[in-house]
Amino acid sequence: YNEYKSYLSSVTHTTVTMATVKVHSPNVTYTADHIEARYDYSTTAVTTNSDGSYTAVPRTNSLLFKTESSVPRVGMMLVGLGGNNGSTVTAGILANKYNICWNTKTGLKKPNYFGSITQAGTVQLGIDGNGKEVYVPFNELVPMVNPNDIEIDGWDISSMNLADAMERACVLDYSLQKQLRPYMEKFVPRPSIYCPDFIAANQGERADNTLSGTKQAMLERIRNDIRDFREKKNLDKVIVLWTANTERFCDVREGLNGSAEELLNAIQHNEDEVSPSTIFAVASILEGCTYINGSPQNTFVPGVVELAEMEGVYIAGDDFKSGQTKYKSVLVDFLVGAGIKPTSIVSYNHLGNNDGKNLSAPKQFRSKEISKSNVVDDMVESNKILYDDGKKPDHCVVIKYVPYVQDSKRAMDEYISEIFMHGTNTIVCHNTCEDSLLASPLIIDLVILAELCERITIQIEGEPQSRRFTSILSLLSYLLKAPLVPEGSPVVNALFRQRACIENMLRACIGLPPVNHMLLEHKIGAPLQQDLSMTTSANLIKKSASVTTPRTHTKTPSQ
Repeated sequence: YNEYKSYLSSVTHTTVTMATVKVHSPNVTYTADHIEARYDYSTTAVTTNSDGSYTAVPRTNSLLFKTESSVPRVGMMLVGLGGNNGSTVTAGILANKYNICWNTKTGLKKPNYFGSITQAGTVQLGIDGNGKEVYVPFNELVPMVNPNDIEIDGWDISSMNLADAMERACVLDYSLQKQLRPYMEKFVPRPSIYCPDFIAANQGERADNTLSGTKQAMLERIRNDIRDFREKKNLDKVIVLWTANTERFCDVREGLNGSAEELLNAIQHNEDEVSPSTIFAVASILEGCTYINGSPQNTFVPGVVELAEMEGVYIAGDDFKSGQTKYKSVLVDFLVGAGIKPTSIVSYNHLGNNDGKNLSAPKQFRSKEISKSNVVDDMVESNKILYDDGKKPDHCVVIKYVPYVQDSKRAMDEYISEIFMHGTNTIVCHNTCEDSLLASPLIIDLVILAELCERITIQIEGEPQSRRFTSILSLLSYLLKAPLVPEGSPVVNALFRQRACIENMLRACIGLPPVNHMLLEHKIGAPLQQDLSMTTSANLIKKSASVTTPRTHTKTPSQ
């Protein structure tokens, strides 16, 4: 208890996330409003010749990255605020904001943001004068929103306040819940859209906080909620994120949602096949708010994508990548990269939270199955030596609802691979995933990185105007199972490549080249950096030793 009191007295109640890295370069300029960085973007153009050979041509484009350095006041609106994810991420932010500590049987616990790459991840900045790698927190490269400063609001089909919702979720330690209750009970979700046909029938018992009227009327109500939140909290930006139940896939067809005009007309005419998540996406886009889909359904029908492009608003999806799928994207990348051929992947899950209950319905499970199954495709397609026939590995995904395990999801996987001389290698793993505790940091990262993207522009040398990122924020793929990408763009699922994309994009914002991991100065023993003191001896080729005379050896009769 004394340790607990001592800690409380020593902490402060405000924190500031700001860039502490300053780049000294003629290509980087810091002003009161922006960071400007001239950057050479190097790529390789490849041509496949008629004889099957390849011609590779290095290319470089000169770019000007411009990042607004002023961090705005940001609000986060969650669809599904009263669910396990919504109540857990809200509780976690409040615990960090007010430095609420709690005791368990293993001792005093302090709040943290573990699992968030922006708050608990580091990136390699460079090498110091002793040849050692220097790592800094992600959020010190460029100014980012501090999660403690994010205002929270949202919708839910359940009217339960977040203190009760937190207790119902059974995720956080009870002693922490008791301290959070005075803060959490002030959060009451706004009424949400409930269309029973899109989610499992077993969700009806929770639906006591729903909107009525036509879909057009509900769209206008959601838009008004966003405006109300922005005005009451005096916010500069609002980001809307879906963390509610998985919906079944909706029909995609011409005349319904093939274009923005068709979709808006479908909403106006109260078409049954317009899903609640699509209505939320449209409302967000029309209010100029980035919309992120944290579930696997096909929210982003062609009409939504076109509307986002027309309005210049960002969208990102689909489905949080927190546990089994994240592990899979690492392991398959390792196997294929090592020249080992995965031939069968079987993934089994059981969980007992409301997500599992909803996924027990076949149509909702099918949405999840699709998002989980496509995660290995790009890695398989990258190796035509292993998969010369174009056949993919057998891939089966099973999800079962077991109420007893609650939010503690069990994931079991079997990977069978073909190895040298047609041998077989089998890897079996068990993963206990605290579902909401893994998903909540992803929600924070998605909001923080999406907001940062809104402050970045890129100008190509010779063009009169700067460009923004395309409306589909594929930069956020690291955090999502089934990455939504612009038309014609490769889909990348390999986790290392996804993380490297974010890291190198932030480095570009401050004029630093991508990390290449060569450590060439150590490989050849040469001081390639100014002021770098090499501790290894120089590996210089001596002219006198460049030509040697082989020693001869005459065999004796005994040999």
